Amino acid sequence: MAGKRYTDALKKIDRTKRYGIHEACELLADVSVPPKSAKKKADYTVDLAVRLGVNPKHADQMVRGAVVYPHGTGKTTRVCVIAKGDKAKEANEAGADTVGAEDVIERIQKENWFEFDSMVATPDMMGLVGRIGRLLGPKGLMPNPKVGTVTADVGKAVRELKAGRVEFRVEKTGIVQARFGKASFGGQKLGDNLRAMLELLVKLKPSTAKGAYMRSVVISTTHGPGIKVDPSEVLAAELTK
Repeated sequence: MAGKRYTDALKKIDRTKRYGIHEACELLADVSVPPKSAKKKADYTVDLAVRLGVNPKHADQMVRGAVVYPHGTGKTTRVCVIAKGDKAKEANEAGADTVGAEDVIERIQKENWFEFDSMVATPDMMGLVGRIGRLLGPKGLMPNPKVGTVTADVGKAVRELKAGRVEFRVEKTGIVQARFGKASFGGQKLGDNLRAMLELLVKLKPSTAKGAYMRSVVISTTHGPGIKVDPSEVLAAELTK
């Protein structure tokens, strides 16, 4: 049975309505539901779940990418870079938290060290990184050229990750889940971030996808009820380009 706080928050939402992007984001602060043990001023992460009309079992319908939000995510991203020489220096200058090559790979293998949120590698280092692919893969940390984490431009990759770039991929059920900020951002900034993500998903629509593409969009804060979002303004804007 839902708690009183959750029930009260739910009353503020019209569950039959799909809200506009910024209208939905304005509602988020009002429907955050802190657990009884939480501090009153806790700043909750805001997440979205988008159900797409794709079948990820088919390689040509896999949707994945990385979005750089205009206002970041409110979270500090720890970046590990596998590179040598000038590229290692470039990574350090860009603000990478850990930079190395064989030493870092060995540390992960022997110590099960994963004190980072994203790994970037130069193309020439992927043979080395491949040795621990079975460890990185399940954690979603394996560098991938499709999302810009296998690149010669390590400085740019590090700066984007530090600025709040978020990688995503569609799940087996056809759903993309990602965080897009903190409740304290306010409706305008959250709306800008959400729009950036939805616009990117539209651009990534597989040519083989049939029927309705963006079937549902729901946003919520940690412990809060979901708010349905109408993506039609994003879809319409893309069609007019």
